Amino acid sequence: MNRIALALLLIVGEILAQEAAQIALPAVTLSVGGKVVTAEVADEPQERATGLMFRKSLAPDSGMLFIMPEPEHASFWMKNTTLPLSVAYINQSGLILEIHDLRPLDEKPVPSTFSNIAYALEMEQGWFARNRILAGDRIKGLPALTGR
Repeated sequence: MNRIALALLLIVGEILAQEAAQIALPAVTLSVGGKVVTAEVADEPQERATGLMFRKSLAPDSGMLFIMPEPEHASFWMKNTTLPLSVAYINQSGLILEIHDLRPLDEKPVPSTFSNIAYALEMEQGWFARNRILAGDRIKGLPALTGR
């Protein structure tokens, strides 16, 4: 009986976890084109999977930095995310390779063209354009990819 109750508790916990925003994650300060950004760091699988789902707002010049398990093709979607976002796909040396706008609640993946994406930075939609940040610009202050 205890095993069944534990299994049900785990299932309910997973369902509830997907219906609420994750708690604020530890953050880093980045420099992007001379602009200072505060980014929560999603580096664990569940943190990356949940991302900014269910968030109602972002503070100015704030976003979420996703650290990939290893450089690879990246793909982001907007399941359960009502905030309009832009994502920058970034290589290991901090070079922005691509920037894409993401539509709220759109579950269609937005894949990277490049296969060497080590980081992704999600910001309020239009943030990169408003700050004249383009592919080819470099981000400083990224956490090291040790052990990856």
